[in-house]
Amino acid sequence: MTNRINKLNSEFKRYLAEILTKKVKDPRITEMFTILEVNCDKELATAKVYVSIFSTNTDRAAQTFLAIRESEPYLRREISKQMHIRKVPEFSFMLDTSMAYGQKIDEILNEINKTDNNN
Repeated sequence: MTNRINKLNSEFKRYLAEILTKKVKDPRITEMFTILEVNCDKELATAKVYVSIFSTNTDRAAQTFLAIRESEPYLRREISKQMHIRKVPEFSFMLDTSMAYGQKIDEILNEINKTDNNN
């Protein structure tokens, strides 16, 4: 990837997080989330945005993610205004579940350790 694309990915990540937390007023966004990474293609046509949602309630997490996905047109307009670039990519949001997966693995390992210690 070029240096320019890396810089744009970083800027998109920062602006997306800022706009989603400060400007998007969707009542479905109730859970804490993080924009982990943004990956633009070299033509700046599309960008994958990896989002992690921190929640114990799967329904509210799903609603938060849906609201984030549905705010994509608004996000593009706001980024276009703030960054002053000719072409803002279409963002496709991907739910990153690696944190939940890691937490599940930790729970399993703790259970194994408990049973080993009891024997």
